[in-house]
Amino acid sequence: MNFNLSEEQLMIQQAARDFAQTELLPGVIERDNAQKFPHEQVKKMGELGLLGMMVDPKYGGAGMDSIAYVLAIEEIAKVDASAAVVMSVNNSLVCAGLEKFANEEQKMKYLKPLASGEVIGAFALSEPEAGSDATSQQTTAVDKGDHYILNGTKNWITNGGTATYYIVIAQTDPEKKHKGINAFIVEKGWKGFEIGPKEDKLGIRGSDTHSLLFTDVVVPKENRIGEDGFGFNFAMAVLNGGRIGIASQALGIASGAYELALKYAQTRKAFKTEIINHQAIAFKLADMATSIMAARMLCYKAAAEKDEGKDISEIGAMAKLYSSQVAMDTSIEAVQIHGGYGYVKEYHVERMMRDAKITQIYEGTSEIQKIVISRSIVKNSK
Repeated sequence: MNFNLSEEQLMIQQAARDFAQTELLPGVIERDNAQKFPHEQVKKMGELGLLGMMVDPKYGGAGMDSIAYVLAIEEIAKVDASAAVVMSVNNSLVCAGLEKFANEEQKMKYLKPLASGEVIGAFALSEPEAGSDATSQQTTAVDKGDHYILNGTKNWITNGGTATYYIVIAQTDPEKKHKGINAFIVEKGWKGFEIGPKEDKLGIRGSDTHSLLFTDVVVPKENRIGEDGFGFNFAMAVLNGGRIGIASQALGIASGAYELALKYAQTRKAFKTEIINHQAIAFKLADMATSIMAARMLCYKAAAEKDEGKDISEIGAMAKLYSSQVAMDTSIEAVQIHGGYGYVKEYHVERMMRDAKITQIYEGTSEIQKIVISRSIVKNSK
């Protein structure tokens, strides 16, 4: 097994690192305080090719592999997890789904501007009564021949207020249960489509999270993705890949918090020596570094298997489950190492601790990841 990164991958990693330090770091605390979406920074991310990294260049993408994607998200999330989730949703949930499952007309109309960063997209699956249980869709899309009538509410939608195009999952035939679910491309501004108030969140406060309300929205039949009834399978396939993005975001939060804790421990003195020389602190850093490396290897393996066309449901779930736990544990320890300073916004780690928690919840809670993993274990043991 080759663990060496290619020259191109290293170049992408460095470019993302430079962008995070020069463009995202200034103002990141202020954006968190004000819940301000990083409009200018996201626009520049699009110009750098970070919003359609794995999309074929003929559709406006950068044509990179999944390892490069993991590297880039980690570097972005080290500094600004809010920008990282914008990047993850646009790449993993929107662009990847359209490139794999949309028809050519849909790709040219919607994928090209999304992959090039001209606009951003959102993925609308969660509802008030359908989060982890994605089969319980209450949003309906009634077939009217050449169009559908869409009604319902979606919750917790990342990029909800800033997106131009939305992939919306809805129930067309309740009697067929999950086989009666469809996926649709919906445009902002369509009559009957309203965006609810912005959520006031614990973490990733710079990201744009809203409810979406649909009242008799006319969706042309040509905006359905795939065959009738394909929506649930579409959503599950997209989420499998999306977990790599969130795992990488969690990895970035963890590695960013670790780097700050290490730097602080090398300069802060207690009992006439730098605190890194005290075993209690040194052992914390050792545990953090080890866990982060293990999480990174899981992310790399999941990304490599995705590029090989393998079923990544199990390894993707493992990467997200473990990386999100590492993000939580590492950020908490980073605050502890900073002592009282860790509780102050100026030192960044308190924000990272708040940002880390959501990685255990969205795109499948940790409990759901364990269900996915355990079912795979049972299936493969027969």
